Amino acid sequence: MGPTIPPESFIDLLLDALCVVDRDGYVRYVSAASERVFGYLPEEMIGRRILDFVHPEDLEKTRQAVKEILRGELKPHFENRYIRKDGSTAHIMWSARWSEKEQIRVAVARDVTQRKRAEAMQAAMYAISDAANSSDSLPAMFRRIHQVVEGLMSAPAFMVALVDTQGGELYFPYNADRHETGTPGFSQDIGSLCEQVIRSARALLLTPGSSVAFSPQAIDTSHVEVRHHWLGVPLKSSQGVFGAIAVQRQSKSACYTDEDRELLEFVGIQVAAAVERKQMQAQLEHMARYDQLTELPNRSLVLDRIQTALARAAREVGFLAILYLDLDDFKQVNDTYGHAVGDQVLQEMARRLVQGVRAADTVGRLGGDEFIVLLDGIEQPSDADSVAEKLRATLSEPYELPMASLTLIPSIGVAVYPEHGDNHEALIRYADSAMYRMKKGRPDPVS
Repeated sequence: MGPTIPPESFIDLLLDALCVVDRDGYVRYVSAASERVFGYLPEEMIGRRILDFVHPEDLEKTRQAVKEILRGELKPHFENRYIRKDGSTAHIMWSARWSEKEQIRVAVARDVTQRKRAEAMQAAMYAISDAANSSDSLPAMFRRIHQVVEGLMSAPAFMVALVDTQGGELYFPYNADRHETGTPGFSQDIGSLCEQVIRSARALLLTPGSSVAFSPQAIDTSHVEVRHHWLGVPLKSSQGVFGAIAVQRQSKSACYTDEDRELLEFVGIQVAAAVERKQMQAQLEHMARYDQLTELPNRSLVLDRIQTALARAAREVGFLAILYLDLDDFKQVNDTYGHAVGDQVLQEMARRLVQGVRAADTVGRLGGDEFIVLLDGIEQPSDADSVAEKLRATLSEPYELPMASLTLIPSIGVAVYPEHGDNHEALIRYADSAMYRMKKGRPDPVS
C-alpha cells in the first residue's frame, strides 16, 4: 500500500472552489480554486465574512438563502454574484448544505460567469431585435433597450447620442436617469464625452476623477473631469460611426469593468443595426406619404387629413375648405427651360404655399404642378376666398431662378364644406372643376 495522500491535494486540483463557513458567516477554509473563481487567494478570504465578497445587489437574497441552509435545507443550484478582487463581477452557482454536528456550512462554488454572459448576450440580442420590430418610434425603442442594458449591468443613467445626417450636429433622442437620489445622472459634459467616443470610434471607460483630454476639433472644452462612473461605446454602420450609447452610475457605486465594456460594445452592435432598420423604415414610410421633390404631403396623406378634418367638422358643425390649384401652361416651362428649372419652380411654389397658410392647414402635391390646400376649421366660407386671393397674389410674383425670371399665373378652385359637398371626393371634384373654369379665356401666362 502506497503513502497516504492528504485530501487537500485532491481538493486543490478541483476547478470548483470548496468553501467552509461557520455559523457567523466567517470563512474557515477555501480551496486553491478560490483565486480562479473569486479572484482572491485562500489566505485573503479566510477569516473574513463571506458576505463581504457578495455583490451588493445580491446581498438580500444571499442572506435569505443562508437562513434556509441553516434550517437544514439543501441548496444544490443557488446562484448569486460576487465582486472579484479586480472589481469584475463573477456569477457563482453554489451547492451548499449545513452540518449541524460541525456547526459549519460546506459549499462548492462553480464559476458560471461565461455561461451567464453568453445567455445574457443572446437574450439581449433577441430583446433588442424585438424592440426594433415592435416599437413605433426611436424613443420608444430606446426605452426598451435601456431595460435590456439594465439587465446586463448597473445603468440607472442611459443615453443615446446620434449625429444628424443633415447638419452633422449631435442630438440626444434618449437621455434617462433613474437615480433615486435626485442627483442628475449625466453631467453637462456628456456632449464632449460622446463626441470623443464618436471621433475616436472607440469605447471610453471612465472613473470619478478621470480627466479626459480632447482633440482640438472637440466641442466645448479641451478637457473634462469626470465625477461619475461613465462608459460609452460607438454606434457603427457600414458608412462609419453615427452615434454613441453611454451608461453612468454614481461615484459611490462599483466601477465599470472591461467586461461591462465588452457587453456594452456587443449591445452597441445590436443597437446600431436596430437604429439603421428603424431609420430605414421611417424613411420608407416618409417616402410613401410625402412628395420627394417638394417634401409636401402626397395624395394619400392629404386625403387622410381631409377625411379626418371632415369627421371633426361634422361633429363640431364647422366649416373647412379645399383649394385645388396649378400654374397655367406650366408645361411650357419644362419644354422651354427643361425639367430642372420646372422642378425649381415647383419647389418655390410649395414654399410660398406653406408660408401663405396657417400651420394647422395642409398643403399637398397631387402630381405635376397640381397642388391642394386643406383649410381646416375656418370660421366662415368667405375665409376660403380670402386665402385663395392671398395665394393667387403670392404665386403670381416672379420666380427668380438662375436661368430665368418667370411670371406664372395660378388657377385656384375653391370648395367649401358643407356647401359644395360632404365627402372628400365631392369637394375635390368641385374644387377641380372650379379651377378649370377659371382657366378659360386667359392669355399665355408665361413671360
